[in-house]
Amino acid sequence: MAINVAEISSILKREIAGFEQKLQVTEVGTVIEVGDGIARIYGLRNAMAGELLEFKGGIIGQVFNLEEDSVGAVIFGNYLEIEEGSTVKATGRLLEVPVGDAIIGRVVNPLGQPLDGGPAIPLTETRKMDIVAPGIAERQPVKEPLQTGIKAIDSMIPIGRGQRELIIGDRKTGKTAIAVDTILNQKGTGVKCFYVSIGQKESGVAGIVEVLRAHGAMEYTTVVLAGASDPAPMQYIAPYAGCAMAEYFMHKGQHTLCIYDDLSKQAAAYRQLSLLLRRPPGREAYPGDVFYLHSRLLERSCKLSDALGGGSLTALPIIETQEGEVSAYIPTNVISITDGQIYLEPDLFFAGVRPAINVGISVSRVGGNAQNKAMKKVAGSLRLDLANYRELEAFAQLGTELDKQTQKQLDRGARLVELLKQPQYSPMPVEQEIMVIYAGTQGHLDDVPLNRIEEFQNAFLRFVDTSAPALRQELAARGELTSDIEQQLKKALSDFKARVWKK
Repeated sequence: MAINVAEISSILKREIAGFEQKLQVTEVGTVIEVGDGIARIYGLRNAMAGELLEFKGGIIGQVFNLEEDSVGAVIFGNYLEIEEGSTVKATGRLLEVPVGDAIIGRVVNPLGQPLDGGPAIPLTETRKMDIVAPGIAERQPVKEPLQTGIKAIDSMIPIGRGQRELIIGDRKTGKTAIAVDTILNQKGTGVKCFYVSIGQKESGVAGIVEVLRAHGAMEYTTVVLAGASDPAPMQYIAPYAGCAMAEYFMHKGQHTLCIYDDLSKQAAAYRQLSLLLRRPPGREAYPGDVFYLHSRLLERSCKLSDALGGGSLTALPIIETQEGEVSAYIPTNVISITDGQIYLEPDLFFAGVRPAINVGISVSRVGGNAQNKAMKKVAGSLRLDLANYRELEAFAQLGTELDKQTQKQLDRGARLVELLKQPQYSPMPVEQEIMVIYAGTQGHLDDVPLNRIEEFQNAFLRFVDTSAPALRQELAARGELTSDIEQQLKKALSDFKARVWKK
C-alpha cells in the first residue's frame, strides 16, 4: 500500500490547527497581599483596567490599579477566604450583572445574588455595570412629568422623566422618606423602580422592603442592597449595578426610577479602597477621581430619543450633609452634576414641617418644562408666597406692629406651610394636589383656623369624590386648568364651605 505524503501532511496540519483551538491559554497571577477587600497580585502582565478576575472558591474581583510589577484589585465577596500565594485567573471580561424581568420584586446584592431567600436569578441576560452614557444625539429633552405624590415637590420642585434630582440634607431629616413615597406613587404608572441602598443598616432596609410590600410596590421595585456590614468594594459597585438593571428596561422603551441611598457612603467606600491601594489622597482624603465616580453614574440618567424607544431613567441620588454643610466636597460635586436639588432642613423638620423642604435653596433646573400644566398655573405664585412669608416671619418676631396687608400675607403663608405638610407613605394623586393648592393660593383657606387646615383638605377631597367626581376625572384626564374646570373648582369650593364645612 503506497503512502500518500500529501494526505498525511494535510491530516497532521488539520489536527494541529484543531489542537491549537482546543488549547485555552489562561493568564494566571499569584496573590502577594490580601486584606480589607483589596488584593495585590503578581503576574497578570496583560491585565486591563476594570477586568474581571477569578479568585479561588468562585470569588470574583476587579482590576483597580495597574502598577509596574503588580496589579491592585478589589474583591467582591468574602476576602477572608483568599490566602497569600493563591492563584488568580484573568477572565478578559468586564463586570456584569443579571438583568430582566426576573430581577423585579427581588432584594439582591450588587452582583445580582438574591438576599430575600427566593430562588437564584437566572443569568440568561446580563449588562455591563460600567458603560459610557448615551450621547447628546441619542437623547431628547425632559418633557414628561414624574409625579412624586408630594405636594411641595410636585408644585415647586417638579421632576421630569430622565432628570437627576438630588435629595440632600442632614441625617434623619426625611431623605429616604421622600424617595420611598416617590416609589409608592409610581403604582399603576408602569415605571420600574430600583432602590439602591449603600452602607445602610440591614434592619432599616428590611423595614423599607416591608413598607413597599404592604403598599403593593414590590411588584415593580427591585432593592439592591450593599449593607453597612458589607465590604467596601460591594458598596462601591452597588449604584452601578442598580443603574445597569434599570438601563435594561430603559432601552426597551420603558420608564425607570433609580434611587441611590446614599452616594456619600459610596464615596467613603471608594476613598477607603483608594487609600488602601495607595492612590494619592486629595481634598478631605478623597482621591482626585471621586468626581468622575459620581458623574459617570449620573450621566447615564436620560430620556432616550424616540428613535431609540423613548425610554427614560430618572435618578434621585441622596447625599448626607454634616451640620448642614452643603459646601463640603462631595455635596458640591453632586450638586454640580445633577439638575437641581431638594434641600431638607433640620430646623424645619424639628419644627414639625414635614417634608422639611427649604424652598429657598431647593430648585429644579429642568422639571418646570415637564410640569403638569394645571399644576404650573395654580402653583405659579406658591414659591414666592412662601419666600415672602419666611422673610416677614423673621421681621414679625421683632415684635413690631404690622399693618393689615402684612398680617394678611403672614396668615396666608402660615396656611400654605400647613397645607404642604404631608404624612409619610401617603402620596397624593396630582389632580388632588392641584385642587388643594388652588384652594390655598386663591385664598379659600384664609378663614380656616390653622389647626384645621388638614381637616379641611381631607373633607374637601372627600366632598369632590362624592359630589363632583366629574371634576376630578376631567382634571386628571386633561392636565390643564381651563376656565371651565376652574369654574367647576370654584363652585365645588363654595358649595363645600356653604353646605359641609362647619367653622
